[in-house]
Amino acid sequence: MDLLTTFRALADETRLRIILLLQHMDLAVGELALVLEQSQPRVSRHARILVEAGLAERRKEGSWVFLRLALSGNASAPSRSREQALRQILADGDFLDHALASQIQADLAKLAAIRAQRAERAAEYFASHAEQWDAIRSLHQPEEMVEALLRDVLASADIGQLLDVGTGTGRIVELFAERAQHVTAVDNSPEMLRLARAKLDALGPDNIDLVQGDFYALPLADDRFDNVIMHQVLHFADLPEAVLLEAARVLKPGGLLAIIDFASHNLEELRDRDAHVRLGFSDHQIHNAMASAGMTLVDSEALQGEPLTIKIWLGQLQSSPIAGTISPRPGSRNKQSSPKKQQKA
Repeated sequence: MDLLTTFRALADETRLRIILLLQHMDLAVGELALVLEQSQPRVSRHARILVEAGLAERRKEGSWVFLRLALSGNASAPSRSREQALRQILADGDFLDHALASQIQADLAKLAAIRAQRAERAAEYFASHAEQWDAIRSLHQPEEMVEALLRDVLASADIGQLLDVGTGTGRIVELFAERAQHVTAVDNSPEMLRLARAKLDALGPDNIDLVQGDFYALPLADDRFDNVIMHQVLHFADLPEAVLLEAARVLKPGGLLAIIDFASHNLEELRDRDAHVRLGFSDHQIHNAMASAGMTLVDSEALQGEPLTIKIWLGQLQSSPIAGTISPRPGSRNKQSSPKKQQKA
């Protein structure tokens, strides 16, 4: 990153406001326009300058263009030092005069309102669709096909202590409870948990806990689980990287995370109809998000569909593999760093 180019790009109040907002979450250009109270074409011009300066990255999802902070440090040691210094300057905020500091606080309040509005809309959606949730998921891909692929991927796994994040009606718990030492199922929707409890109580298992909680702040201890599963959950997240960081926190060293979600697509109607925040994920996005959380992508499988493809990504928390973790199955397509199959201690 050229330091002169960096400071030239930031020598504009609007672009500085954008960078400070992007420290908190990825934002669509249209969302930035709302917060900044400027036209979308004008915000797009500022975004282009930040991208050209290497301060931001653009990602297109359908008709939306998202911006994210791009201070990655993927260069020489001097470049990393400059980027670390810039991060510290932005974090301290000592360079802001009173008027600009007040403006930034107003921007952050608007950003919080956008996030709250998204969360409220998602909560309303889940509350009103809880009874039909299993059927809704089957509209995208036949659920029995997804479950068969998931069982196949995890066929050789010793499940151990399992966490199901965003359990919905508890289907993942049904699939794996008999193979797990214990299952903890978390969901933020009381309506979903009510249905899951009724379904799972009928099965009579005594190794299951149902917990209400947010995937950004799981009410669970560190280093507790051998395996974490997120089934059709991540596309509801404003901050997927933060969700993966939280999953990494509760995983034991060497534990694995299984993400089942959509590959990147352009079905815009899912934003409004089904409250999706993200239009699926590319392998590159998942790889980078896992790396940021201290994980390595060890396996991936796809269930091809039209127009939607379901993918399963397995990531391992960086450490020596331990007993009870999910091992990539023999013959998997992505073998760049598959852990050795473990024996139970």
